[in-house]
Amino acid sequence: MRSPRRALSRAGALLIAGLLSTAVVALDEGNFSYKSTKDLFEICSVQGEGEGAIQAQLACRAFIAATVQYHDAVSDRKKMKRLICYSPSATLEDGRTAFVGWAKRNVNDAKRMGEPAVKGVVRALAEASPCK
Repeated sequence: MRSPRRALSRAGALLIAGLLSTAVVALDEGNFSYKSTKDLFEICSVQGEGEGAIQAQLACRAFIAATVQYHDAVSDRKKMKRLICYSPSATLEDGRTAFVGWAKRNVNDAKRMGEPAVKGVVRALAEASPCK
């Protein structure tokens, strides 16, 4: 993914801008649950251009960016191997597309969809961008 820090900063700025505009349409905390892979899949699958859809898309991308940034930080250590080896030109949208595609293929696997969302993202991105 292209410069995870820059992408995370951009996603964070967009997320904040989206959250500041919630005065018109208030979303409650229940709309954005990240407890399970299924929860994140529901957020990342939202389509459209309305305010709620844009907020869901930004929330999805921010979660993926944070997951990748954490992965990159901890796998910098000599004893932890990388699980995700994405190209320098990869984007957050590439990550979202990979996650949504993976989740659609695994939607009937209750065990995988019930795992923490971060595990689902790592599984999806590792499948899309494996390390050789």
